Amino acid sequence: MLFKARSAAVYGIDAHIIDVEVDFSGVVMDKEIFNTVGLPDAAVRESRDRVRSAIKNSGFDIPPTRITINLAPADIKKEGSGFDLPIAIGILGAYGALHNKDISNFLLVGELGLDGTLRAVQGMLPIAIAAREKGIKNLVIPASNAREAAVVEGVDVYPVHSLSEVRELLNSASLGAITATPLRVEAASLLDELEHFPYDFKDVRGQQVAKRALEVAAAGGHNILMIGPPGSGKTMLAKRLPSILAPLRFEEALETTKIHSVAGVLDSDRGLVTHRPFRSPHHTISDAGLIGGGMIPRPGEVSLAHNGLLFLDELPEFPRNVLEVLRQPLEDGTVTISRAAMSLSFPARFMLAAAMNPCPCGYFNDKSRECMCTPPMIQRYVSKVSGPLLDRIDIHIEVPAVQYKELRGGSAAEGSAEIRTRVLAARERQHARFALPRHGEPERTKGSPRAASKPIFSNSQMNTQQIRTHCELNSDAERLLERAMQQQGLSARAHDRILKVARTIADLGGEQDIAVKHIAEAIQYRTLDRSYWA
Repeated sequence: MLFKARSAAVYGIDAHIIDVEVDFSGVVMDKEIFNTVGLPDAAVRESRDRVRSAIKNSGFDIPPTRITINLAPADIKKEGSGFDLPIAIGILGAYGALHNKDISNFLLVGELGLDGTLRAVQGMLPIAIAAREKGIKNLVIPASNAREAAVVEGVDVYPVHSLSEVRELLNSASLGAITATPLRVEAASLLDELEHFPYDFKDVRGQQVAKRALEVAAAGGHNILMIGPPGSGKTMLAKRLPSILAPLRFEEALETTKIHSVAGVLDSDRGLVTHRPFRSPHHTISDAGLIGGGMIPRPGEVSLAHNGLLFLDELPEFPRNVLEVLRQPLEDGTVTISRAAMSLSFPARFMLAAAMNPCPCGYFNDKSRECMCTPPMIQRYVSKVSGPLLDRIDIHIEVPAVQYKELRGGSAAEGSAEIRTRVLAARERQHARFALPRHGEPERTKGSPRAASKPIFSNSQMNTQQIRTHCELNSDAERLLERAMQQQGLSARAHDRILKVARTIADLGGEQDIAVKHIAEAIQYRTLDRSYWA
């Protein structure tokens, strides 16, 4: 007898529906013969032992016969343990243990324990989205994955704990009334929850120039590089940067959650990434760990930081080949990983914050300590960060050592709440400029002009055409920018990034037009690379 169930497989951050076809010979044999076809990987092939024990320990008696499992389409590689549940249900259905012979409106995913209990699998959010797109209304999944899938509207998510519970649910559906209650999660309400940050800018004494640069970077989503001696507060400032970032919009949160779900780092208690990610890998990371990789490509740190912040401390200590792989994601916002088996693309639109010392000893240009490095040593050290990579960083600032009077000063520094208020006001101006719906409003339909192109959430994501539209200059600002380009030898990419930063500075000031002062401040953020890398 032939029985069909439906499941899904995740490739990259998208899922594809898989038909699980089960057939048995009907002839009782001395031992059971269990064949799985359809390009299964080792984890799928091993499922026969887990499924056999789970069925037996759930109280079902299956005689030894020849069982054939086909995972269609057969030309796509199948991996992971999520096919355990649909295979087990397919076997029970083939042997007549299910009343309902047609369960095509149910999508089943889950790993089985030997006792028949269900365990969580990775990538449940993309699977729920794929089920909705294919018109599959019911999703039966492990309870620990339920909140993650329930944020997708248009799909009824049924959290289950065991194989027996799944059988009872499907049998009740055959009678026309499902006994279980689908889980409901208001995704928008999760984003409205107050954010609590362990670090605050009020703890930072001095460094007013650096704070201003970080405020500009947060307001426009610009990349920033901090150069200064040890102990000047570079890492301290970077750790407080998330406290002034704008909250995630629902469209951003959904895309970020898909990546974290596929990578297996999603918090199952929340089901949705509600805060902008902050990733800070150690400088011993490999290029595959940073960019992603593997036989079946998995997202790396740059993708896990999508719509958030990637902080690289001690930038020159990273291997040169690791830093160079950042060029494409910084420019395109995506990472394409090609392997013999397949080629996959992952989103990687993040804000880069980096910190470094000016020389090997760390005290070049420091007024309080003497630098012991020779000019060739300094040049060799800073040249570990290549010019093309540096050109993709919008803001370069120097973070000098803090003076004693600033450290012991009695006046309290400005806190993150005040800075964030200005950042949010600037972001609202950008959202209005790029015609994004306000917080809580529904996204535009597929036929809308904005849906036809990739949405823009900040000034740093503007393309060349948008720069020309939104970054017009008056004659004085034009002359200042032209003089800076000629004197400093700036590239065309630096020209565009200066305009983007100037647009953000004007937004922070609540001004519609870009003035000379905005261009002047933006140019100042591009001068350090001429001092250290010249």
